[in-house]
Amino acid sequence: MLASLRFFPERASTIAGQVDAVFLFTLAVAVFFIALISAVIIFFMIRYKRRREDSIGKPTREYAVLELTWTIVPLVILLFIFAWGAKVFFAASRPPSNAVEYYCTGKRWMWKFQHPEGNREINTLHVPVNTPIKVSITSEDVIHSFFVPAFRVKMDAVPGRYTTAWFQAKKVGTYHLFCAEYCGAGHSKMIGHIIVMEPHDYEQWLQGSLPETSIASNGKQLFSDKSCITCHRADTNARAPYLQNAYGKDVKLTNGDVVKFDDGYIRESIMNPQAKVVQGYQPIMPTFKGQLSEDELRELIMYIKSLSDSTATESKAGNGSGE
Repeated sequence: MLASLRFFPERASTIAGQVDAVFLFTLAVAVFFIALISAVIIFFMIRYKRRREDSIGKPTREYAVLELTWTIVPLVILLFIFAWGAKVFFAASRPPSNAVEYYCTGKRWMWKFQHPEGNREINTLHVPVNTPIKVSITSEDVIHSFFVPAFRVKMDAVPGRYTTAWFQAKKVGTYHLFCAEYCGAGHSKMIGHIIVMEPHDYEQWLQGSLPETSIASNGKQLFSDKSCITCHRADTNARAPYLQNAYGKDVKLTNGDVVKFDDGYIRESIMNPQAKVVQGYQPIMPTFKGQLSEDELRELIMYIKSLSDSTATESKAGNGSGE
């Protein structure tokens, strides 16, 4: 009977055991010192209880060694916990270079997913087992929080920003997905599932729902439909920066600041183009706020990424070249 009791969610990812180890060690240290200090307090209460009304305490001597001990020992333990926790934090927050990128958008009250091949899902995400999965997360309305207890993964979905979570599932199965940030009256209904499959089963599922066009191809069409190509071109009359091989590089702005040409920068440049104007160009780009959905923004970003040599291999493997 006791064996069936589960005090923690299943450990279904490569990072879950490390997260639990830090937590359990910290909990054990806290319980040990609570018990020790409580026992000492009780002992002193009994041992030094006033026996007579005229009993008067005597000044005690200073014990430098004792004071140094109860200062240094906790400090060493806390520094050890900090270093261990920092190591696990960095491992949990930095996706491996070979991670496959998926896209997640929170919306009251659902989770919308898109695979690198373009497949779309709502409240369910199919992924292959033993494969690093990077999830690029945003929100269409309010702050949500992407939380998969079995993977020990939690990341906020923030409107107007992209955040990242990653996991590598090590067990085939279906795992709960929750919103861990109160987002309105339907917050409790914002649940879903991560379905982990064997690679060959995942490929079969993927082929059965493969869209006609890739994300980057859709972005290329949007790039043309929104007349972006009239300004972002290679000739001398271009009124905006040329985007070929621009992704991942530094961009110098008119105010002298330097920013990274990444997903967040592209999104901000589309929605609020006056915020960060590239040096050598005029602030003439109109805003597309309210004209593009989060899915369309993602398609444009993926197309621009596909124009860079640094992501060409990834784009061809998962998103199409976009050319």
